[in-house]
Amino acid sequence: MHASVCVDAVFEGVATVDAVRRVKACGIDAFEFWGWWDKDLPAIKDVAVECQMQIASCCTKFISLVDAAKRSEYLEGLAESIQAAKSLNCPTLISQVGDFLPDVPREQQHESLVEGLRQAAPLLEAAGVTLVFEPLNELVDHVGYYLVRSDEAFEIVDEVGSDCVKVVFDIYHQQISEGNVIRNATENIGKIAHFHAAGNPGRNELTRGELNFSQILAAIAATGYDKYVGLEYWPLDDVETGLKQASEVFGAL
Repeated sequence: MHASVCVDAVFEGVATVDAVRRVKACGIDAFEFWGWWDKDLPAIKDVAVECQMQIASCCTKFISLVDAAKRSEYLEGLAESIQAAKSLNCPTLISQVGDFLPDVPREQQHESLVEGLRQAAPLLEAAGVTLVFEPLNELVDHVGYYLVRSDEAFEIVDEVGSDCVKVVFDIYHQQISEGNVIRNATENIGKIAHFHAAGNPGRNELTRGELNFSQILAAIAATGYDKYVGLEYWPLDDVETGLKQASEVFGAL
């Protein structure tokens, strides 16, 4: 299991290239970011090579999957995102699913989400890229979002039936949405291909709040999970100190 730093969050307002060098100096060998379409991808690729860093993930375009009328637009954006990911040697694309449509039955939105991911699967399989879609909390951060519980997300993975379509399990969001994060994550680890982590409440350092990340990460590591945990938080304390503390937690696993 490896740590990755979401530079758009932890280093908000800092140029990506500079942020990557600072991540490396803290002893972490991977980073991630959100949108690729507003960034200098050649410069990011160059700094990743320079610092011997892995780009763990970036996002596909933010187009609704629950709205069947936007299916073609979603798949076009995904195709572009796959090409960007391949150019960066980035193995994972993160997808949100869109807001709940109040005039459409929930069952129909679920079916649209599944069908969209089924149509996405051949593109991903041909490219060797994994798409992870994300449940979020609607109580604090994403009011109106469609997918908030991990059980529905895992059900969707089963319905899609592709090794290239999995879940990003955001420990912060799922603590708010449902709690029980260790059991929900470890019992479904085969359906998860990326994690996000932040303290709750506040979405700050892992050392803040009610979540015992030493225990949570140890439980995840015990399953044999060998992919990335993205540190996606907004620091309250010195950035480098917080990242070095996180690096020590991962090093002790």
